[in-house]
Amino acid sequence: MIPEILTFGDKGFGDELLRGAQFTLFIAASAYIIGIMLGLLGASAKLYGGLVSRGIAAVYTTIVRSVPEVVLILILYFFGTRGINTLLGLVGFGPIEVNGTLAAILVLGVVQGAYHTEVFRAAIQAVPVGQIEAGKAFGMGGLQLFRRVTGPAMLPNAIPGLSNLWLVVIKDTALVAVVGNYELLSTTASAAAFTKRYMLFFLTTGLIYLIITLISSYFIGILERRYRRGQTSLA
Repeated sequence: MIPEILTFGDKGFGDELLRGAQFTLFIAASAYIIGIMLGLLGASAKLYGGLVSRGIAAVYTTIVRSVPEVVLILILYFFGTRGINTLLGLVGFGPIEVNGTLAAILVLGVVQGAYHTEVFRAAIQAVPVGQIEAGKAFGMGGLQLFRRVTGPAMLPNAIPGLSNLWLVVIKDTALVAVVGNYELLSTTASAAAFTKRYMLFFLTTGLIYLIITLISSYFIGILERRYRRGQTSLA
């Protein structure tokens, strides 16, 4: 039986926890999409770019993967605002305030992009060279070659890493509590402090994260089986 304090309505905190979970998924999905876009750019730079673009991509992935996400969030939120306002002041505009949610999404997206870069790079390198050369022989350009040959061929190899990064970013959303966002963890902390039922609320939150992970893993499994159809199983 669910305790009354966890039910929906005026007497329980179920509504607040549900909104926190929805906000968590919004932040995670937004950051994940940004990570995919940055990852594709980073992988392309590392594999096909010139000396400068390869160097930038290498520095990006090295630095971002070395600095904890919570530190990056704090730097952008507290120090990024000052830097942006300084630049705006130089061109005659007034100060602005960096939104904590936007800062969290951007930072988590940048962090995800560094890891996505390596996932896509390894997946693309696993594509048989003959397939790419055949596409070039048919006169395909870079984007057309990726859309018709490289992308579909590398996707089955990338799905395990991509799915792991999705699960990671869901948990990383808890870090945005440091800038005052009301995602799941910060909502739980507020409810627990108000009711003094810390164990109950944090166990409930852990269960919610577990449910999100299990549902995600179920759909990831379906996606992986679909894109691996026709491939030889190593089991």
